[in-house]
Amino acid sequence: MNTMDARKTLNKQRIVEFAKAQGLDLVGVADIGRFDGAPPRMHPAAILPEAKSVIVVARRIIRGNWRGIEEGTYWPNYTYFGYHGLLNSFFIPVGVYETACLIEDAGFEAVPYYPGVPEGQAPAAPVRPDTVGANVHLAIRIAGVAAGLGEIGWSKVFLTREFGPRVRLAAIITDMELEPDPLVEPGSLCDRCMACVPSCLSAAIPHKREGRTVEIRIDDKVYDWGDVDMGRCTLGYHGGDPQVSPFLHKTLPGYEIDVTKQNVTEDAAYKLCWPMAHGTWRPTEEDPSGLLVEGHNQLIRWGGGPGAASYGVEGSRGCMRSCFDHLEHKGTIPAFEGGRFIKRKRWSLPMRCGAQQTDESDAKAKD
Repeated sequence: MNTMDARKTLNKQRIVEFAKAQGLDLVGVADIGRFDGAPPRMHPAAILPEAKSVIVVARRIIRGNWRGIEEGTYWPNYTYFGYHGLLNSFFIPVGVYETACLIEDAGFEAVPYYPGVPEGQAPAAPVRPDTVGANVHLAIRIAGVAAGLGEIGWSKVFLTREFGPRVRLAAIITDMELEPDPLVEPGSLCDRCMACVPSCLSAAIPHKREGRTVEIRIDDKVYDWGDVDMGRCTLGYHGGDPQVSPFLHKTLPGYEIDVTKQNVTEDAAYKLCWPMAHGTWRPTEEDPSGLLVEGHNQLIRWGGGPGAASYGVEGSRGCMRSCFDHLEHKGTIPAFEGGRFIKRKRWSLPMRCGAQQTDESDAKAKD
């Protein structure tokens, strides 16, 4: 089939069916107008000025990826199968690439987009006068909302009807004009139950009574969510909180930090966590590995090597695990036949490394 014939026969239904055949679970479409008002360096047209549509795709994170962390026994699965190691860096990109090829074979331009971090865009001057600064990143979760795949929950995670927060996202920007999908009604997935709040031991998620929110408008709908403290979130998630990292307890006995009282930026939190996970020191009798925090470094090596974009220590305890446990139990998303995810008293460690371990019931997270 030549390009002209392919252009005539390719349509939205064919693209969606093809993408799902590549293993992508969800596919949604936004027209470019739904990005009106987006910051210039977060707008799809900054990447493809002729863009008419943004196709956003999702692939599930299986529940079992979290089982080891939930039980406090096994950490690598989440980073490797549920985050950077394979899901974000292999399972999803293959499907995105093949779908982009399908679109390009029909004579339309298709830009596969790997989800970056808009908050991490450094100040940069434009390389030419009529464009924006380099290193553009979309807000992939907002793009997912614009494509009708779901909404952003109170804890800033993306929620879908099919899997709740158990998804990772990517996108294709194209100059092919496609019919946009209906937007999800605000508040139809996140019921503001606040199960995420007490379950986040780093106290990064505000309670709704605090009134701290972020708000966006897409077409005629307004979406809002909690203004998460990204400094505390990063300290907890990337291994700066002794409450959720047995690896800190092993490597740094006597070290103590109350992450809930920290007031640092996300960037500052990374500057603490990243060197501890990547760094080395001379091997000693006390620590023959020569690694600053051996367990965190192992997660990086298992999750994609020294250049890995991310690794998970805290494992999204409140924002994702407690969230989908609640949504399944309530029936907002399909229930799991094997029962609730949170089955036992949840564990936590003292803020002082090496102190005696305690359990917490976390009953609020179980409704």
